[in-house]
Amino acid sequence: MSLLFEELDYRPTPIGALSLRRRRELKLGVDVFEIKLGDAFLMSSLFTASEVALARLGLARCRSKRLEIAVGGLGLGYTAKTVLEHDSVGSLVVIELLDAVIDWHREGLVPLGRDLNADSRCRIVQGDFFALASGEGGLDRDTPGRRFDAILVDIDHTPDQLLDQRSAAFYSDAGLRSLARHIKPGGVFGLWSNDGPDDAFTARLSAVFADVEAVAVTFDNPLQEGRTVTQTVYLAAPSGHSQEQAGSVIR
Repeated sequence: MSLLFEELDYRPTPIGALSLRRRRELKLGVDVFEIKLGDAFLMSSLFTASEVALARLGLARCRSKRLEIAVGGLGLGYTAKTVLEHDSVGSLVVIELLDAVIDWHREGLVPLGRDLNADSRCRIVQGDFFALASGEGGLDRDTPGRRFDAILVDIDHTPDQLLDQRSAAFYSDAGLRSLARHIKPGGVFGLWSNDGPDDAFTARLSAVFADVEAVAVTFDNPLQEGRTVTQTVYLAAPSGHSQEQAGSVIR
């Protein structure tokens, strides 16, 4: 049996103190990996259904046969790993602000790190996703102007509950229009949110994108029998991309 609790790393960052912890969940008999920013939980390996759904729902709406995907936010790697499970994916760029998170994956401190680094289609780069999304050069510094079949983002808690106030402009009409420039025809923008669907943000997306959907992702809470958790994946496609409504997703 592993130790009941370990703090695997702790580092100051530009947005606060970041820590990676591993604890033994005796009730379930599993090791749980958690990322905290200060006192707030950013991610837990116990709750990954919506991160997985972000990749599956986004890629399901792409038209190309060889997909080029960008993911904003690395975290524990569940969205990126799910993207790479699709044989149609030719390349994946993962943009992560914090060096510490990238190091955890490269050093194998988190369970999915070795898999992501072993896949030749995957490139993890350090950068400010929000700054790149608003810039003319786009999300890939190595290929200025590059566009993607899907841009999937899991960084802030919700569009209104931000890790850092500097990302607020991204969720404005102007910020969303800037992002849309980096999406290929037939492509899609996907956004994870820790809350249920928000009509106000869906309306904001609809002011910029032609096809918009808020998909509720509901899953069992493994720590509280009989309780469920509902989070959201927002999907938005530029003009000319029509999709059927997917409704709710339960994992």
